[in-house]
Amino acid sequence: MSDSITRAHLVDLLVRGNAHMSLEEAVKNFPAKDYNTRPPNVEYSFWHLLEHIRLTQHDILDYSRNPDYKYIQWPQDYWPAKDATTDAAGWKQTIDGFIADRAAMVAIVDDPQTDLYGQIPHGERGHTILREVLVVADHNAYHIGELGILRQVVGNW
Repeated sequence: MSDSITRAHLVDLLVRGNAHMSLEEAVKNFPAKDYNTRPPNVEYSFWHLLEHIRLTQHDILDYSRNPDYKYIQWPQDYWPAKDATTDAAGWKQTIDGFIADRAAMVAIVDDPQTDLYGQIPHGERGHTILREVLVVADHNAYHIGELGILRQVVGNW
């Protein structure tokens, strides 16, 4: 398989989802009344989940490209505060931040100068850009699917 085909497949996985829905599909026509709703038996709101997806993707992007990367604390730095809420502007800011960071990850993948298979110089042993892209795609797919299912549970799909 050529390098350009691998890169194209990775971009498709990040942006279009392939076997799962994209973030844009999962939040389409999302009712503002439910931004801060906690579905039954769930400890977090829809916005908390969306912000978790964004925060995690941002952290992995930072790790992938920042030689001065600083580890953040699990789980507190990967989730908003339990009592945090948002409004329409905050919801949009979370989505826009996710899309911007995803575009930055796509740019890394699309850059032919990016070594997908070499160890990230400032990273842990064995961590590559390919690994980080796959972790982002996997994490996003998991939680975007969760978001879709929770929308069905509360009946706002």
